[in-house]
Amino acid sequence: MLYLHQSCCISPQRADDLDTLQPSRDNQLFVIEPPYPGIPPGLLRRMGKAVKISVGAALPLLQDPVDGIIIGTGNGGLEDCVKFLDQIVQYEEGMLTPANFVQSTANAMASQISLLSRNKGYNITHVHRGLAFEQALLDAMLFAEEVPDKYFLLGGADEISSYNNNIEMLSGAFKQEPVSNTALYDSTTPGSLAGESAALFRVSGVPSRIAIRELVTFHTRDTGMVLNRLLSFDPPDLLLTGENGDARLKPLYETVESALGAPVARFKHQTGEHPTAVAAGLWLAQQIIEKQHVPSHMVKSPGTAPASILLYNTYKGVQHSFILISTVND
Repeated sequence: MLYLHQSCCISPQRADDLDTLQPSRDNQLFVIEPPYPGIPPGLLRRMGKAVKISVGAALPLLQDPVDGIIIGTGNGGLEDCVKFLDQIVQYEEGMLTPANFVQSTANAMASQISLLSRNKGYNITHVHRGLAFEQALLDAMLFAEEVPDKYFLLGGADEISSYNNNIEMLSGAFKQEPVSNTALYDSTTPGSLAGESAALFRVSGVPSRIAIRELVTFHTRDTGMVLNRLLSFDPPDLLLTGENGDARLKPLYETVESALGAPVARFKHQTGEHPTAVAAGLWLAQQIIEKQHVPSHMVKSPGTAPASILLYNTYKGVQHSFILISTVND
C-alpha cells in the first residue's frame, strides 16, 4: 500500500470551500492561483503556468525533505515549447529567450521543484498522455514496497495551453457550443470542458490514516474488458468517476456504475478535462474521506459517509484507470 501523508491541490476550485462550485468561463476551467509566497518574485515572472502551479502545490509539502520527486504530466511545458519554436522563426535562429527553452520540456516542473528545495534525490517525470499520473503513482507504489521508510513527492499537473487547446478543439475533445460546468452532465453533445490543475502528495510506505490500496491501468475500447477489470474490486462506499459531459463516453460510465452498484459522485465539472485530471480527482477523494462529506454538486446517487472510494477515469475512451483509496484500520 501507498500511504498519503500530506497533499496540496491548485485547481479551478477553492480548496477551502469545496461545497461552492466555481463557474467555468468560455468552456474552460482555469486554476485559482495562490500568491506563491515561497517562490522568489524574479523567478516567478519567468515561470510558465504549468511550472508555477506545480511548484506552488509542492512547496507546502516540502517543509521536511523528501527522498525523490515523481511527477506525471500529459502536456507539461507545451506552451513554452511553442513560444520557443515561434522565436526560432521570429528571430531567424538568432538570439533567443532562454526562459522559454528551459521550461519547454515536460520535466521542467520536477526540475524546478528540485532546484528550489535543493533535492538531489530520485527525480523523474512520466509523460503517458491520459495515464501520466497513474504511471507516476505506480512508480511511487513500487518504491513504497522496496523502501517503505522513504518519502516521495508525487504529483500530476497540466495547464490549458492555447496551442494544445486549439488542436483538441479541432479533434472534437471539447464542446463546440457554450456549456457551463453547472450544466455539464446535462449536455447531449460530444466533447467536454478544458481544464487544468496541479495536485501533489507526500507519500511513503510509512502507515498513515489514508492509503491507496490498488491501481489498475489499461488501454482498450472494449467495454467488456473494462467490466472484467472492475470485477477485481469489492463494492466501495463510493464510486468517484471522471464523467466529463461527453455524450460519447456517457454510456461507458453508466455501464460501470450499474455493474458496481455503489453510490456515485463525479468530479470533472470541478476540474475540466485534461490528461492528469485524475490527480485532482484523487485529491478530492482524499478530502471526502478525511472530512466524511461529499459536496452536493458532486453527488449523482447518494450514499453514506465513505471510508473507501474507487476512482474510475478514462481519457478519450481509450486509456482507463481504477484507483482504490480508503482509510486504514489501526
